[in-house]
Amino acid sequence: MVELTALKRAPRPVHVSGRDGRRRPASAAAAALRRNATAHGFLIGAVLCFAFFSWYPMIREVIMSFQGTHLGVTGWVGFRNYDRIFGDPTFWTAWRNTLEFTVLALIFGYAVPFCTAILLNELRHAKGYLRCLVYLPVMLPPASSLLLFAYFYDPSYGVFNDILHTLHLPTSQWVQSPGTTMPTMAMISVVIAATWMNMGGATLIYLAALQNIPGELYEAAELDGAGIWRKIRHVTIPQTRLILSMLLLLQIVATMQMFIEAFILTNGGAGPNNTTLSVVTLIYQYAFALSSASNFNTASALGVVLMVVLAVFSGGYLWLTRRQEA
Repeated sequence: MVELTALKRAPRPVHVSGRDGRRRPASAAAAALRRNATAHGFLIGAVLCFAFFSWYPMIREVIMSFQGTHLGVTGWVGFRNYDRIFGDPTFWTAWRNTLEFTVLALIFGYAVPFCTAILLNELRHAKGYLRCLVYLPVMLPPASSLLLFAYFYDPSYGVFNDILHTLHLPTSQWVQSPGTTMPTMAMISVVIAATWMNMGGATLIYLAALQNIPGELYEAAELDGAGIWRKIRHVTIPQTRLILSMLLLLQIVATMQMFIEAFILTNGGAGPNNTTLSVVTLIYQYAFALSSASNFNTASALGVVLMVVLAVFSGGYLWLTRRQEA
């Protein structure tokens, strides 16, 4: 009886359940925690970096958009900064130019990489060299590429005007042309430079998506007598629909933040008669080009408006990403 009582009172080992459903001793859970301590440390470091360099500036921007500075004293002004930006005529000009740039950039920067990827996918030789050639502009510093285009666009000794003159065609002012029609030549010139700079990454993504399409689908289309255009319409586009949608949203988010292209090519981003003034360029002008210190708060208000607009497209991108994973 004594032995049975001792056995009944003996402490039982604590078990925990693992991912596979099996019960494991508590010491195994502690060992797993120690084993993942390094990964948790790296994760904490990444979270701190995001918090300090991304989340805190965004929160600070929202706070500053409701503040004003007068004689060195900062106080709450409510929606006064938002009233100021909505009442500024250049606000609507900047949004019109930004939407115009976005549409043009999607026409060129969305279609050209896709067509280039289809062409590279159909080639049989020198694919690797051509991929490097297409991706080369992405590896160049943006400022260097834009300074190169500024040289090409120069109305006096630019390469583009020399080519037009050789072909006995009328030359153009390119980024210096004020223009009255939409789109202006200055905006088209900026879009061409931006497309050349950024098409490499999108082309490689499209090319990877095209290579995942089963070859049997193209063979079946050929047996049905489909030509190149019908195969693209009925096979290529449906099979890459999700990738096309995701890149469309990403390019909208990227193009609506256009700054450096117009800033370098068109004299600080304003261009002739504000024809290339974008929302981000207007934020820069509010913050640094005007004299009053309170303009930092006005710039923050405009930044919040842009952040809200981009958040809508970012939400659509996340929804498409989860839909693809499902």
